[in-house]
Amino acid sequence: MSDSASEETSESMADEFDTVAWWTATAVAELGEDHALPAACRGSGSPAGLDWLARSMGLTSGTRLLDSGAGVGGPAEYAARSYGVRPTLAEPMEGACQAARRLFHHPVVVSDGLALPFADETFDAAWSLGVLCTIEDKRGYLAQLRRTVVPGGPVGLLVYTRAVDELPDQPDGNAFPSREELLADLRATGLEVLDETPLADLPGSPDDWDAAADRVEEVVARRHGDDERWQRAQAQQETIGGLIGDGLVVGVLISARRTKN
Repeated sequence: MSDSASEETSESMADEFDTVAWWTATAVAELGEDHALPAACRGSGSPAGLDWLARSMGLTSGTRLLDSGAGVGGPAEYAARSYGVRPTLAEPMEGACQAARRLFHHPVVVSDGLALPFADETFDAAWSLGVLCTIEDKRGYLAQLRRTVVPGGPVGLLVYTRAVDELPDQPDGNAFPSREELLADLRATGLEVLDETPLADLPGSPDDWDAAADRVEEVVARRHGDDERWQRAQAQQETIGGLIGDGLVVGVLISARRTKN
């Protein structure tokens, strides 16, 4: 990839996961705390998806959970409220980290998922939701997740996979693996798949949950709709949404565990 292409991808990703993330937190402050969790989980799976993953991973009260690529921290907060886990968030975008601290107050570090600043076997479990498909070095990223959990510890993923050889539109900053490529990467990095399910097979978000997230997005659009950063982020989301809607990209939840050797 050329330097100019790298800069363009970085700009596109920063719009969505840095700038708009902070705008989301300020919109929640206007609307009320009851909007925080639905808005912060959008794009990371429905409550049913998070429940499926948490149960498959065996998350329980006191589990030390790493959320790598945590965004604004919605899924980690959901796991804390619903299962009593003790989450730590790692996220490369500073705006998202600031938003996560403002909304949920969990420990969060600005960190690239390819170089996590944690000692080996720091966590009981780790998950990463909707992130692997934005990483070129997937095996390096998975190896970092594996390294940070205890032997035999669970690793959960939401991965958007490519259902065709070539996509008609390739969103900036995304490198969707095929299911076969994903499974090969997991095997190569010492992660054993225990269970998996397509995200589309699980119930969608409740109506009131979607309505709260929509209200937050409406506030952000009203305040920033003329900003080209918001427009780029919207175009990116629409492209990915179209690919998912056409069945060309499929969200898959995977529960795996670190092999002990």
